[in-house]
Amino acid sequence: EGHHAVALNRHGKRLHDATLPNTEAGLRKLFDKLARHGRILAVVDQPASIGALPVAVARAYGHQVAYLPGLVMRRLADLHP
Repeated sequence: EGHHAVALNRHGKRLHDATLPNTEAGLRKLFDKLARHGRILAVVDQPASIGALPVAVARAYGHQVAYLPGLVMRRLADLHP
């Protein structure tokens, strides 16, 4: 139904911490808002399924896209109590 997204600026301040829009129009609006703060790097953990739409919209806007595999996410989570 929905996915969660967090956007940080280069100083670690949260610019977005809420449900990620699940439509192209909603994603474009969010990317427009975030682009006011500088360049965007969109990082997804599932680029071929639920992350496909955010990846496609980010690429269409010329934003960088990266993939963070689930195992890496798990290991990062293990670093924090």
